[in-house]
Amino acid sequence: MKTGGIDSSRIESMLAQLKASAQRPQTDAIGGLAAATGMQNTQGTGKIDFSEALKASLNQVNQSQVEAEKLGKNFAMGDDSVSLSDVMIAGQKANISFQATVQVRNKLVSAYHDIMNMQV
Repeated sequence: MKTGGIDSSRIESMLAQLKASAQRPQTDAIGGLAAATGMQNTQGTGKIDFSEALKASLNQVNQSQVEAEKLGKNFAMGDDSVSLSDVMIAGQKANISFQATVQVRNKLVSAYHDIMNMQV
């Protein structure tokens, strides 16, 4: 049902997806990271290449920003298949993922400085 430019059925489906993902049991950090980045563990040691995981997560953030920008342009051009709620949700997803990436970067830089300041 579309009222006033906001597609309430899409919002309700997004809320249902968020609730379903919140109720899923959380996996351990290594398994969750491997599943999120699409990497498979070929050895029984549970090792994940840090650079590959970092690259995959940055690519995912970039993809969400590109998708949000594309939706925004399509909406501005008058595409009827794109609703304002889709544009706003995609923009907020991209913003949240970018902010999380910035926080991870800040923590990594802080850890690097701490290690460099250690006396041996």
